[in-house]
Amino acid sequence: MKKISVHYLFLLSLIFVLFSCSNDSDTTTDTQNPANTVAATQMLNVSYGSDSAQVYDIYLPENRNENTKVIILIHGGGWTSGDKIEMNSFKTIAGEDLPEYAVVNMNYRLASQGVSPFPMQLNDITAVINHLKANQSNYIISEDYGFIGVSAGAHLAMLWSYDYDTQNNINMVASIVGPTNLADPAYNNNPALQIDTLMQYFGVTPSVDFLETYSPLHQVKTTSAPTILFYGGMDPLIPNSQGIDMDAKLTQLNVVHEFTFYPNEAHGWVGTNLLDTWLKLKTFIQTHH
Repeated sequence: MKKISVHYLFLLSLIFVLFSCSNDSDTTTDTQNPANTVAATQMLNVSYGSDSAQVYDIYLPENRNENTKVIILIHGGGWTSGDKIEMNSFKTIAGEDLPEYAVVNMNYRLASQGVSPFPMQLNDITAVINHLKANQSNYIISEDYGFIGVSAGAHLAMLWSYDYDTQNNINMVASIVGPTNLADPAYNNNPALQIDTLMQYFGVTPSVDFLETYSPLHQVKTTSAPTILFYGGMDPLIPNSQGIDMDAKLTQLNVVHEFTFYPNEAHGWVGTNLLDTWLKLKTFIQTHH
């Protein structure tokens, strides 16, 4: 799950040619703002733990207050690679189209041989949430969060929302080509991503119980946050059953959700379907977050 073109293509596509990254180096808004306004601020590589990978970037909008909601971005990379920089395109487009939201772009500790991502990476999300809460008054934000995750990051976003959000702080979660069921038999015949082999690399015995414990499909509840799903029918990494079964489970549980399936797309897409993804995601965020 290392190569997902949707990470970069918001900025590369002519659809979004008017959107600029020029404010990436800014730390505050124009000094001409009235003294009683709250300036926009960004803080990069904020540490939320003792590991060098435990950092996030936070982008705080102008005129925010204690009701300002937060969007948290979680990158992909098969749980073993990737970096928050891959989600900068989402940060930029959200800043342009959803300027009233604060955006957090997080890194997390990466799995490796003998080092399982579960529950390590889920604990990192918990640590980010706790750090945001501890700094709520300084940041001037609310405790209302939404997730946008891509690939493995989407898996983590869904799983944390469904099984770790004990205080009901998550208003919505978006999965772009995220694994939903690690126990899916379809992975056994998937040469590009065999879950059992990957789990053994992590030093984990891939029992059905373990795989289901860390599968959003098996942890979602009737009270789970509204969810929006995007999947490609030609994805070599994610079996079609992952999105289809998740849609069916959310329907069965009456969880508010949307499911978009692009039959001819793979693990990421461009052009009109990319625009369709963003417009649907933007509307979903505005409706539920």
